[in-house]
Amino acid sequence: MKIQKRIGLVAHDNRKKDLVEWAEWNWQELLKHKLVCTGTTGRLIEEALLKKITENSQGNEKLEIVKLKSGPLGGDQQLGAMIAEGKIDILIFLWDPMQPQPHDVDVKALLRITVLYNIPTANNKSTADFIISSDLMQQEYHPIIKDYSGYIKRNI
Repeated sequence: MKIQKRIGLVAHDNRKKDLVEWAEWNWQELLKHKLVCTGTTGRLIEEALLKKITENSQGNEKLEIVKLKSGPLGGDQQLGAMIAEGKIDILIFLWDPMQPQPHDVDVKALLRITVLYNIPTANNKSTADFIISSDLMQQEYHPIIKDYSGYIKRNI
């Protein structure tokens, strides 16, 4: 990971407000990084951060945000593919544990891929706070990724 991180931001409907509030609170730190969001979450985050930039503008802030498809329409899978390709460094995914999701298998696949590729992942605001305030956010970091070549070469 370079100093400028590529941060995935995702939130289920009942958690979007929480993620937007978190992004507003951490807007100055988030502007230092590249953001990748799914669907509606991306639109809401972009609106909130652009408002913060406008209110506090010093003229040199730049928002780098990529908006993928909505989660149920493939956005979770797009994000998972980006993780597998080494294009995402951190995932902040505020999911709703009390609400069944029609695309639950996609959600599980996304969380599985973050573990597989050793991506720091926050599923609640407290963990997101710990990640964004970590000294490691300000430096290069090289996570150890398990070697799965033996798995790939196994006899079936």
